[in-house]
Amino acid sequence: MVAPSLIEAAKLAKQFVAMIKERAAGKLDAWLAMASGTELASFVQGLQRDHAAVRAALAERWSTSPVEGQINKLKTLKRQMFGRAKLDLLRTRLLAA
Repeated sequence: MVAPSLIEAAKLAKQFVAMIKERAAGKLDAWLAMASGTELASFVQGLQRDHAAVRAALAERWSTSPVEGQINKLKTLKRQMFGRAKLDLLRTRLLAA
């Protein structure tokens, strides 16, 4: 048994992925309008709440990925060492990693 609403949601999700890969900021508003009445409505609401940031992410070339990677690495080390040592050991492990 096939649910037409899920087929439509899958189609729209694939269009969204293609829009991100192409960095097509001009297609964002049309996609949001198409997807607002589907199973993706809550996702669309989240995108609309931060519309300026989503549009900028599609339009701009720069990224914060390298910084976020370093922050993730630091947080992982902190979680592994929770309650075991102070800043000096954390600094040593971070610089060694």
